[in-house]
Amino acid sequence: LFPFAAQFCCGFFVILILGNFWFLAVLYLVWLYLDWETPCAGGRRSQWVRSWTVWKYFREYFPIQLIKTSDLNPNHNYLLGFHPHGVLVAGAFGNFCTGPSFKNLFPGLTPYLHIMPIWFGCPFFREYIMSAGMVSASKESVSYVLNNEGGGHASIIVIGGAEESLNAHPGSLTLNVLNRKGFIKMALKHGAHLVPVFSFGENELFKQVANPKGSWLRNVQEKLQKIMGFALPLFHARGVFQYSFGLIPFRQPIHTVVGSPIPVKRNLNPTTEEIEQLHAVYLQELRKLFEEHKGNYGIPEHKTLIFE
Repeated sequence: LFPFAAQFCCGFFVILILGNFWFLAVLYLVWLYLDWETPCAGGRRSQWVRSWTVWKYFREYFPIQLIKTSDLNPNHNYLLGFHPHGVLVAGAFGNFCTGPSFKNLFPGLTPYLHIMPIWFGCPFFREYIMSAGMVSASKESVSYVLNNEGGGHASIIVIGGAEESLNAHPGSLTLNVLNRKGFIKMALKHGAHLVPVFSFGENELFKQVANPKGSWLRNVQEKLQKIMGFALPLFHARGVFQYSFGLIPFRQPIHTVVGSPIPVKRNLNPTTEEIEQLHAVYLQELRKLFEEHKGNYGIPEHKTLIFE
């Protein structure tokens, strides 16, 4: 849904240029040039925006709930790996960018949701997403957040990325994580404790057109994703007054479970073997988190996570 909002903001910018307000567009371009690095330097959050009443209704619509399984000491920095991406990433946005849930459950920690850098090139849209607490997913941005000497920072990274959204079918438990090891290296370099997060119900919000791997549709989607930087899943859900077709997500509960921290010692130059070793531990803890909680959220006992 980000593309639609970004297109609207870009369209508004074009209207300013073509209309009688072109001078405002020029002023904004100057501002954009001067402010270009802000998404990589902690962003510019606004508690007022994060507390809008509309987000309360957004969370209650599904509803969205954040579940704590362990304390997170605010004297440390953390890297939270969020799974799965889904189509909307509703659990990540609802829990880490809006409302008081994270602050109440993990006092002393400030969450930063990292998203693709491409979104911060969209006029006006970048201001909105930064005000909600989103920052770039670039290495520089993650380093900035995790480099806080006093601790108290939490980087949230959707590990599967845009590619994983193409697997976002109801009932799907396939995660793109086997070859995702950059976040492990970042955690080691900064000594940030790793925390697996699984959002139950994230893949149930939309139905997606069948796109098995190897199909012509999947091939086209993957090629477009590599070119544009974001995926284009063909999805549908319900309408405003009917439940058979539309783009409004289904009302399915989302329970975002935050696991226990995996202690990480700072290592400025981790070897490939050390990265692989910590990655294996992370996958083990992620699977453990899923297995311990799946029964509470309607996942059959015989079903388990599939790592790709």
